[in-house]
Amino acid sequence: MDKIRKISRLFYVLAALSLGFCVVYALSMVSEKSKGPIETVLTKAGTTVQEVEKTIILEQREGTREDKLVWFKSQKDNKQQLIHSKIILFGASDDSKKESYENIINLEDSLALTFPIIHIYEAWGEKEEQKFPEKEVNAISEIGSVPMVTWEPWVSDFTVENFPGIPAIDVRDKGAMTSIANGFYDSFLKSWAKEAKNFGHPFYLRLGHEMNEPYRYPWGPQNNTPQEFVAAWRHIHDVFDAIGAKNVIWVWSPHTAYGYFDAYYPGSEYVDVVSTGILNFGTSTSWSKWWTFSEIFGTHYKELSIFKKPMMIAEFGSLKTGGDRAKWFGDALHNFQKNYPLVNSIVFFHYSGDKTTSDKSVNWYIKDDKKVTNEIKKQLKGWNAAIKQP
Repeated sequence: MDKIRKISRLFYVLAALSLGFCVVYALSMVSEKSKGPIETVLTKAGTTVQEVEKTIILEQREGTREDKLVWFKSQKDNKQQLIHSKIILFGASDDSKKESYENIINLEDSLALTFPIIHIYEAWGEKEEQKFPEKEVNAISEIGSVPMVTWEPWVSDFTVENFPGIPAIDVRDKGAMTSIANGFYDSFLKSWAKEAKNFGHPFYLRLGHEMNEPYRYPWGPQNNTPQEFVAAWRHIHDVFDAIGAKNVIWVWSPHTAYGYFDAYYPGSEYVDVVSTGILNFGTSTSWSKWWTFSEIFGTHYKELSIFKKPMMIAEFGSLKTGGDRAKWFGDALHNFQKNYPLVNSIVFFHYSGDKTTSDKSVNWYIKDDKKVTNEIKKQLKGWNAAIKQP
């Protein structure tokens, strides 16, 4: 069945590409004098081909996917049921750049799962692609899943002309959380909040993740105190509340390795879910080593559980280098419900070309690693009370 499905997808993609080639070839015969209009048509043709590819793939899959998520249908539109899910909800993010859901669908096939959560990343700024991702969240919702958006408060893409009062670009990161709390970015926040409200369905919003790590993101402690981060978080939350965007599930996500959880916690009324990323880089970089899931998460679970909130593994993955990756996943998932009873969602981090932590690109893909996928499926067979798959 999987083979037939893959052949079917390949056929439709090739058909879409052939259509695009024919359009491009025909238009290339037109005189250079019409270059402007031709370029416009070519752009539209390319977009059409992409939409044809995506739409056909999703339509081919939609019936099956909808059937597999029928148990999730009522929960999907109930914010409180999502937050306090009695069933562990799986999800994934990938580096398809929003062009297609094919990579996530392939991962679902390899794990014999259908993901209730699909995770995307969005940065702050004035560019068109930094507006509320209306198209993406609607597409995720239409195929039966709940969107999860990691929302990164980069402030370098705002202009002083449109946001009077913000510091010059070369000093803007220092104290940026105070600028946010003081309302300098409110027009951006209000626009996002209005679109979030208009979306109308619950979705996870993972704001300013790993705020306690001083090396990676500008909203970290190298530029902002914990108190400044908390003030910014509360202000953003208040803006959304004032707009009426009550469908947002607020996900607070510190880094396990850097502590100070209490200092960075915005408060129970401002957080719905406590999460963290659990990524084993193995020996792929000079600063990393092979860490087990228990070493990364298990040693900090009690510290995070004191907030008495449902918990999420927002980024779940391991590289190959330095150890046995199948064993890593097997050990992580073995007796998981007993070991970590507050965790009710796990989101795979599934990127083939990740350069976020070093100049070296690393590959988190597991969909073609039979040893890994078989081990995960083996462990999940004992999770009948926690997962719903026909």
